[in-house]
Amino acid sequence: MSSLASLPSVDTILNHPNFAGYKRLLLKKRAQEILSAIRSARPVVVPSLREILAQIEHAYHSMPCTVVPLINATGILIHTNLGRSPISRAIYDRAAELICGYNNVEFELQSGKRGERYVGVARCLREILGCEDCLVVNNNAAALFLILNTFAKEREVIVSRGELIEIGGGFRIPEVMANSGAKLHEVGTTNKTKFADYRNAISAQTAMILKVHRSNYAIEGFTQSVELPELIALARDSQLLDCYDLGGGLLRRAFGAKQKELANLRLEPALDEILPLNPSLVCFSGDKLLGSVQAGIILGKSSLIAQLKANQLLRMLRVDKITLILLEHCLQAYLDEDYGSIPLLAMLQTSLEELHERAQSLKAQIPNGFDAQVCPTTAYIGGGTLPQKGIMSIGIALSHDKLDCESLKDILRTHRIITRIHDSCVLLDMRTLFVHDFEHVSEALKEIAQCNA
Repeated sequence: MSSLASLPSVDTILNHPNFAGYKRLLLKKRAQEILSAIRSARPVVVPSLREILAQIEHAYHSMPCTVVPLINATGILIHTNLGRSPISRAIYDRAAELICGYNNVEFELQSGKRGERYVGVARCLREILGCEDCLVVNNNAAALFLILNTFAKEREVIVSRGELIEIGGGFRIPEVMANSGAKLHEVGTTNKTKFADYRNAISAQTAMILKVHRSNYAIEGFTQSVELPELIALARDSQLLDCYDLGGGLLRRAFGAKQKELANLRLEPALDEILPLNPSLVCFSGDKLLGSVQAGIILGKSSLIAQLKANQLLRMLRVDKITLILLEHCLQAYLDEDYGSIPLLAMLQTSLEELHERAQSLKAQIPNGFDAQVCPTTAYIGGGTLPQKGIMSIGIALSHDKLDCESLKDILRTHRIITRIHDSCVLLDMRTLFVHDFEHVSEALKEIAQCNA
């Protein structure tokens, strides 16, 4: 008799007393996987029943959620791979009361009829920025796509060649435009686009002048571009629409006196400086410099927003109650001028003195075996904003005489601590490390030290 014939059946495993109370559907899948692996192995080795049951039990309990919490010690504040902007626990808890039950996200309490799902967000944005109306879709690429499809399908959109950017994941402005049905009319050169280039490109086929903020790369040296006020005026005089794909979503007023310390932020266009120019449409991301959830936010004239809402594509691009409620609560913090409750803004505005104190506090918790030096460093906003423009920060340069920096970085990652290497050391940047992370970091380093004593 073949040794494989001694394998227990799936039914035998499902009914084994070891698995009393287990979820049968999941248990069956794990049992089938283990038995299949044993049958296909060469040479054939059939474990004992006890070993088979142990393998199935281990597999059953080794299916955690894919997304796990991480500690960001990289100094990159809007880290695309780590979920971009963190959300305030206080804001989340307030929003959770609405998210976890029924709510009036699309119900008008006074009339008892179906309501408008964007009312809350629009209320906040009108108060903060003075815009006429807004619309929220699932990301900024979707926002631009919807704008182009609504107002420029089978017509031309004028864009500077130097603004035909590629964003993360290989998505490119020309492809987004082509898929929307709009026709690209690029003007100027990579490094220089002049007012006359836009003016001379206008024809009976033109629907829109589009300006795209080059948020994820920089052109320096022999350059020229046309400022937004000039394009708005040209579009208005030519009876065209103008649209600014802003990307980041910065509100300058949120930084107050701290703007002197964050001089590089002056390079980033701000919503509270753009909206007074009365553009036709502006779109930007919710989870970048706004510091909120992933969303594409469109601001503009009420008549234009109404046309966007009437586009059948909106049904495929709209956001759910979770996004809308969290976004509204984040915007309410802006409205209340409670900027410290937005984690991204708090991280940006933390003084070097406070970061130095935090570094000294964490250094005192680092065990023997490590060389830890508090040092000045440079943090980065990230998320495709302010390329190559850093922010002064404080870090801890960490090294171990038995581990090279790549090995130490890899081991820390197994402890869910994400770092970067700088000057042949693993760097823990205080700008993105939360104080409540310190205990986890300290315990991880103690374990590493013991394993490499």
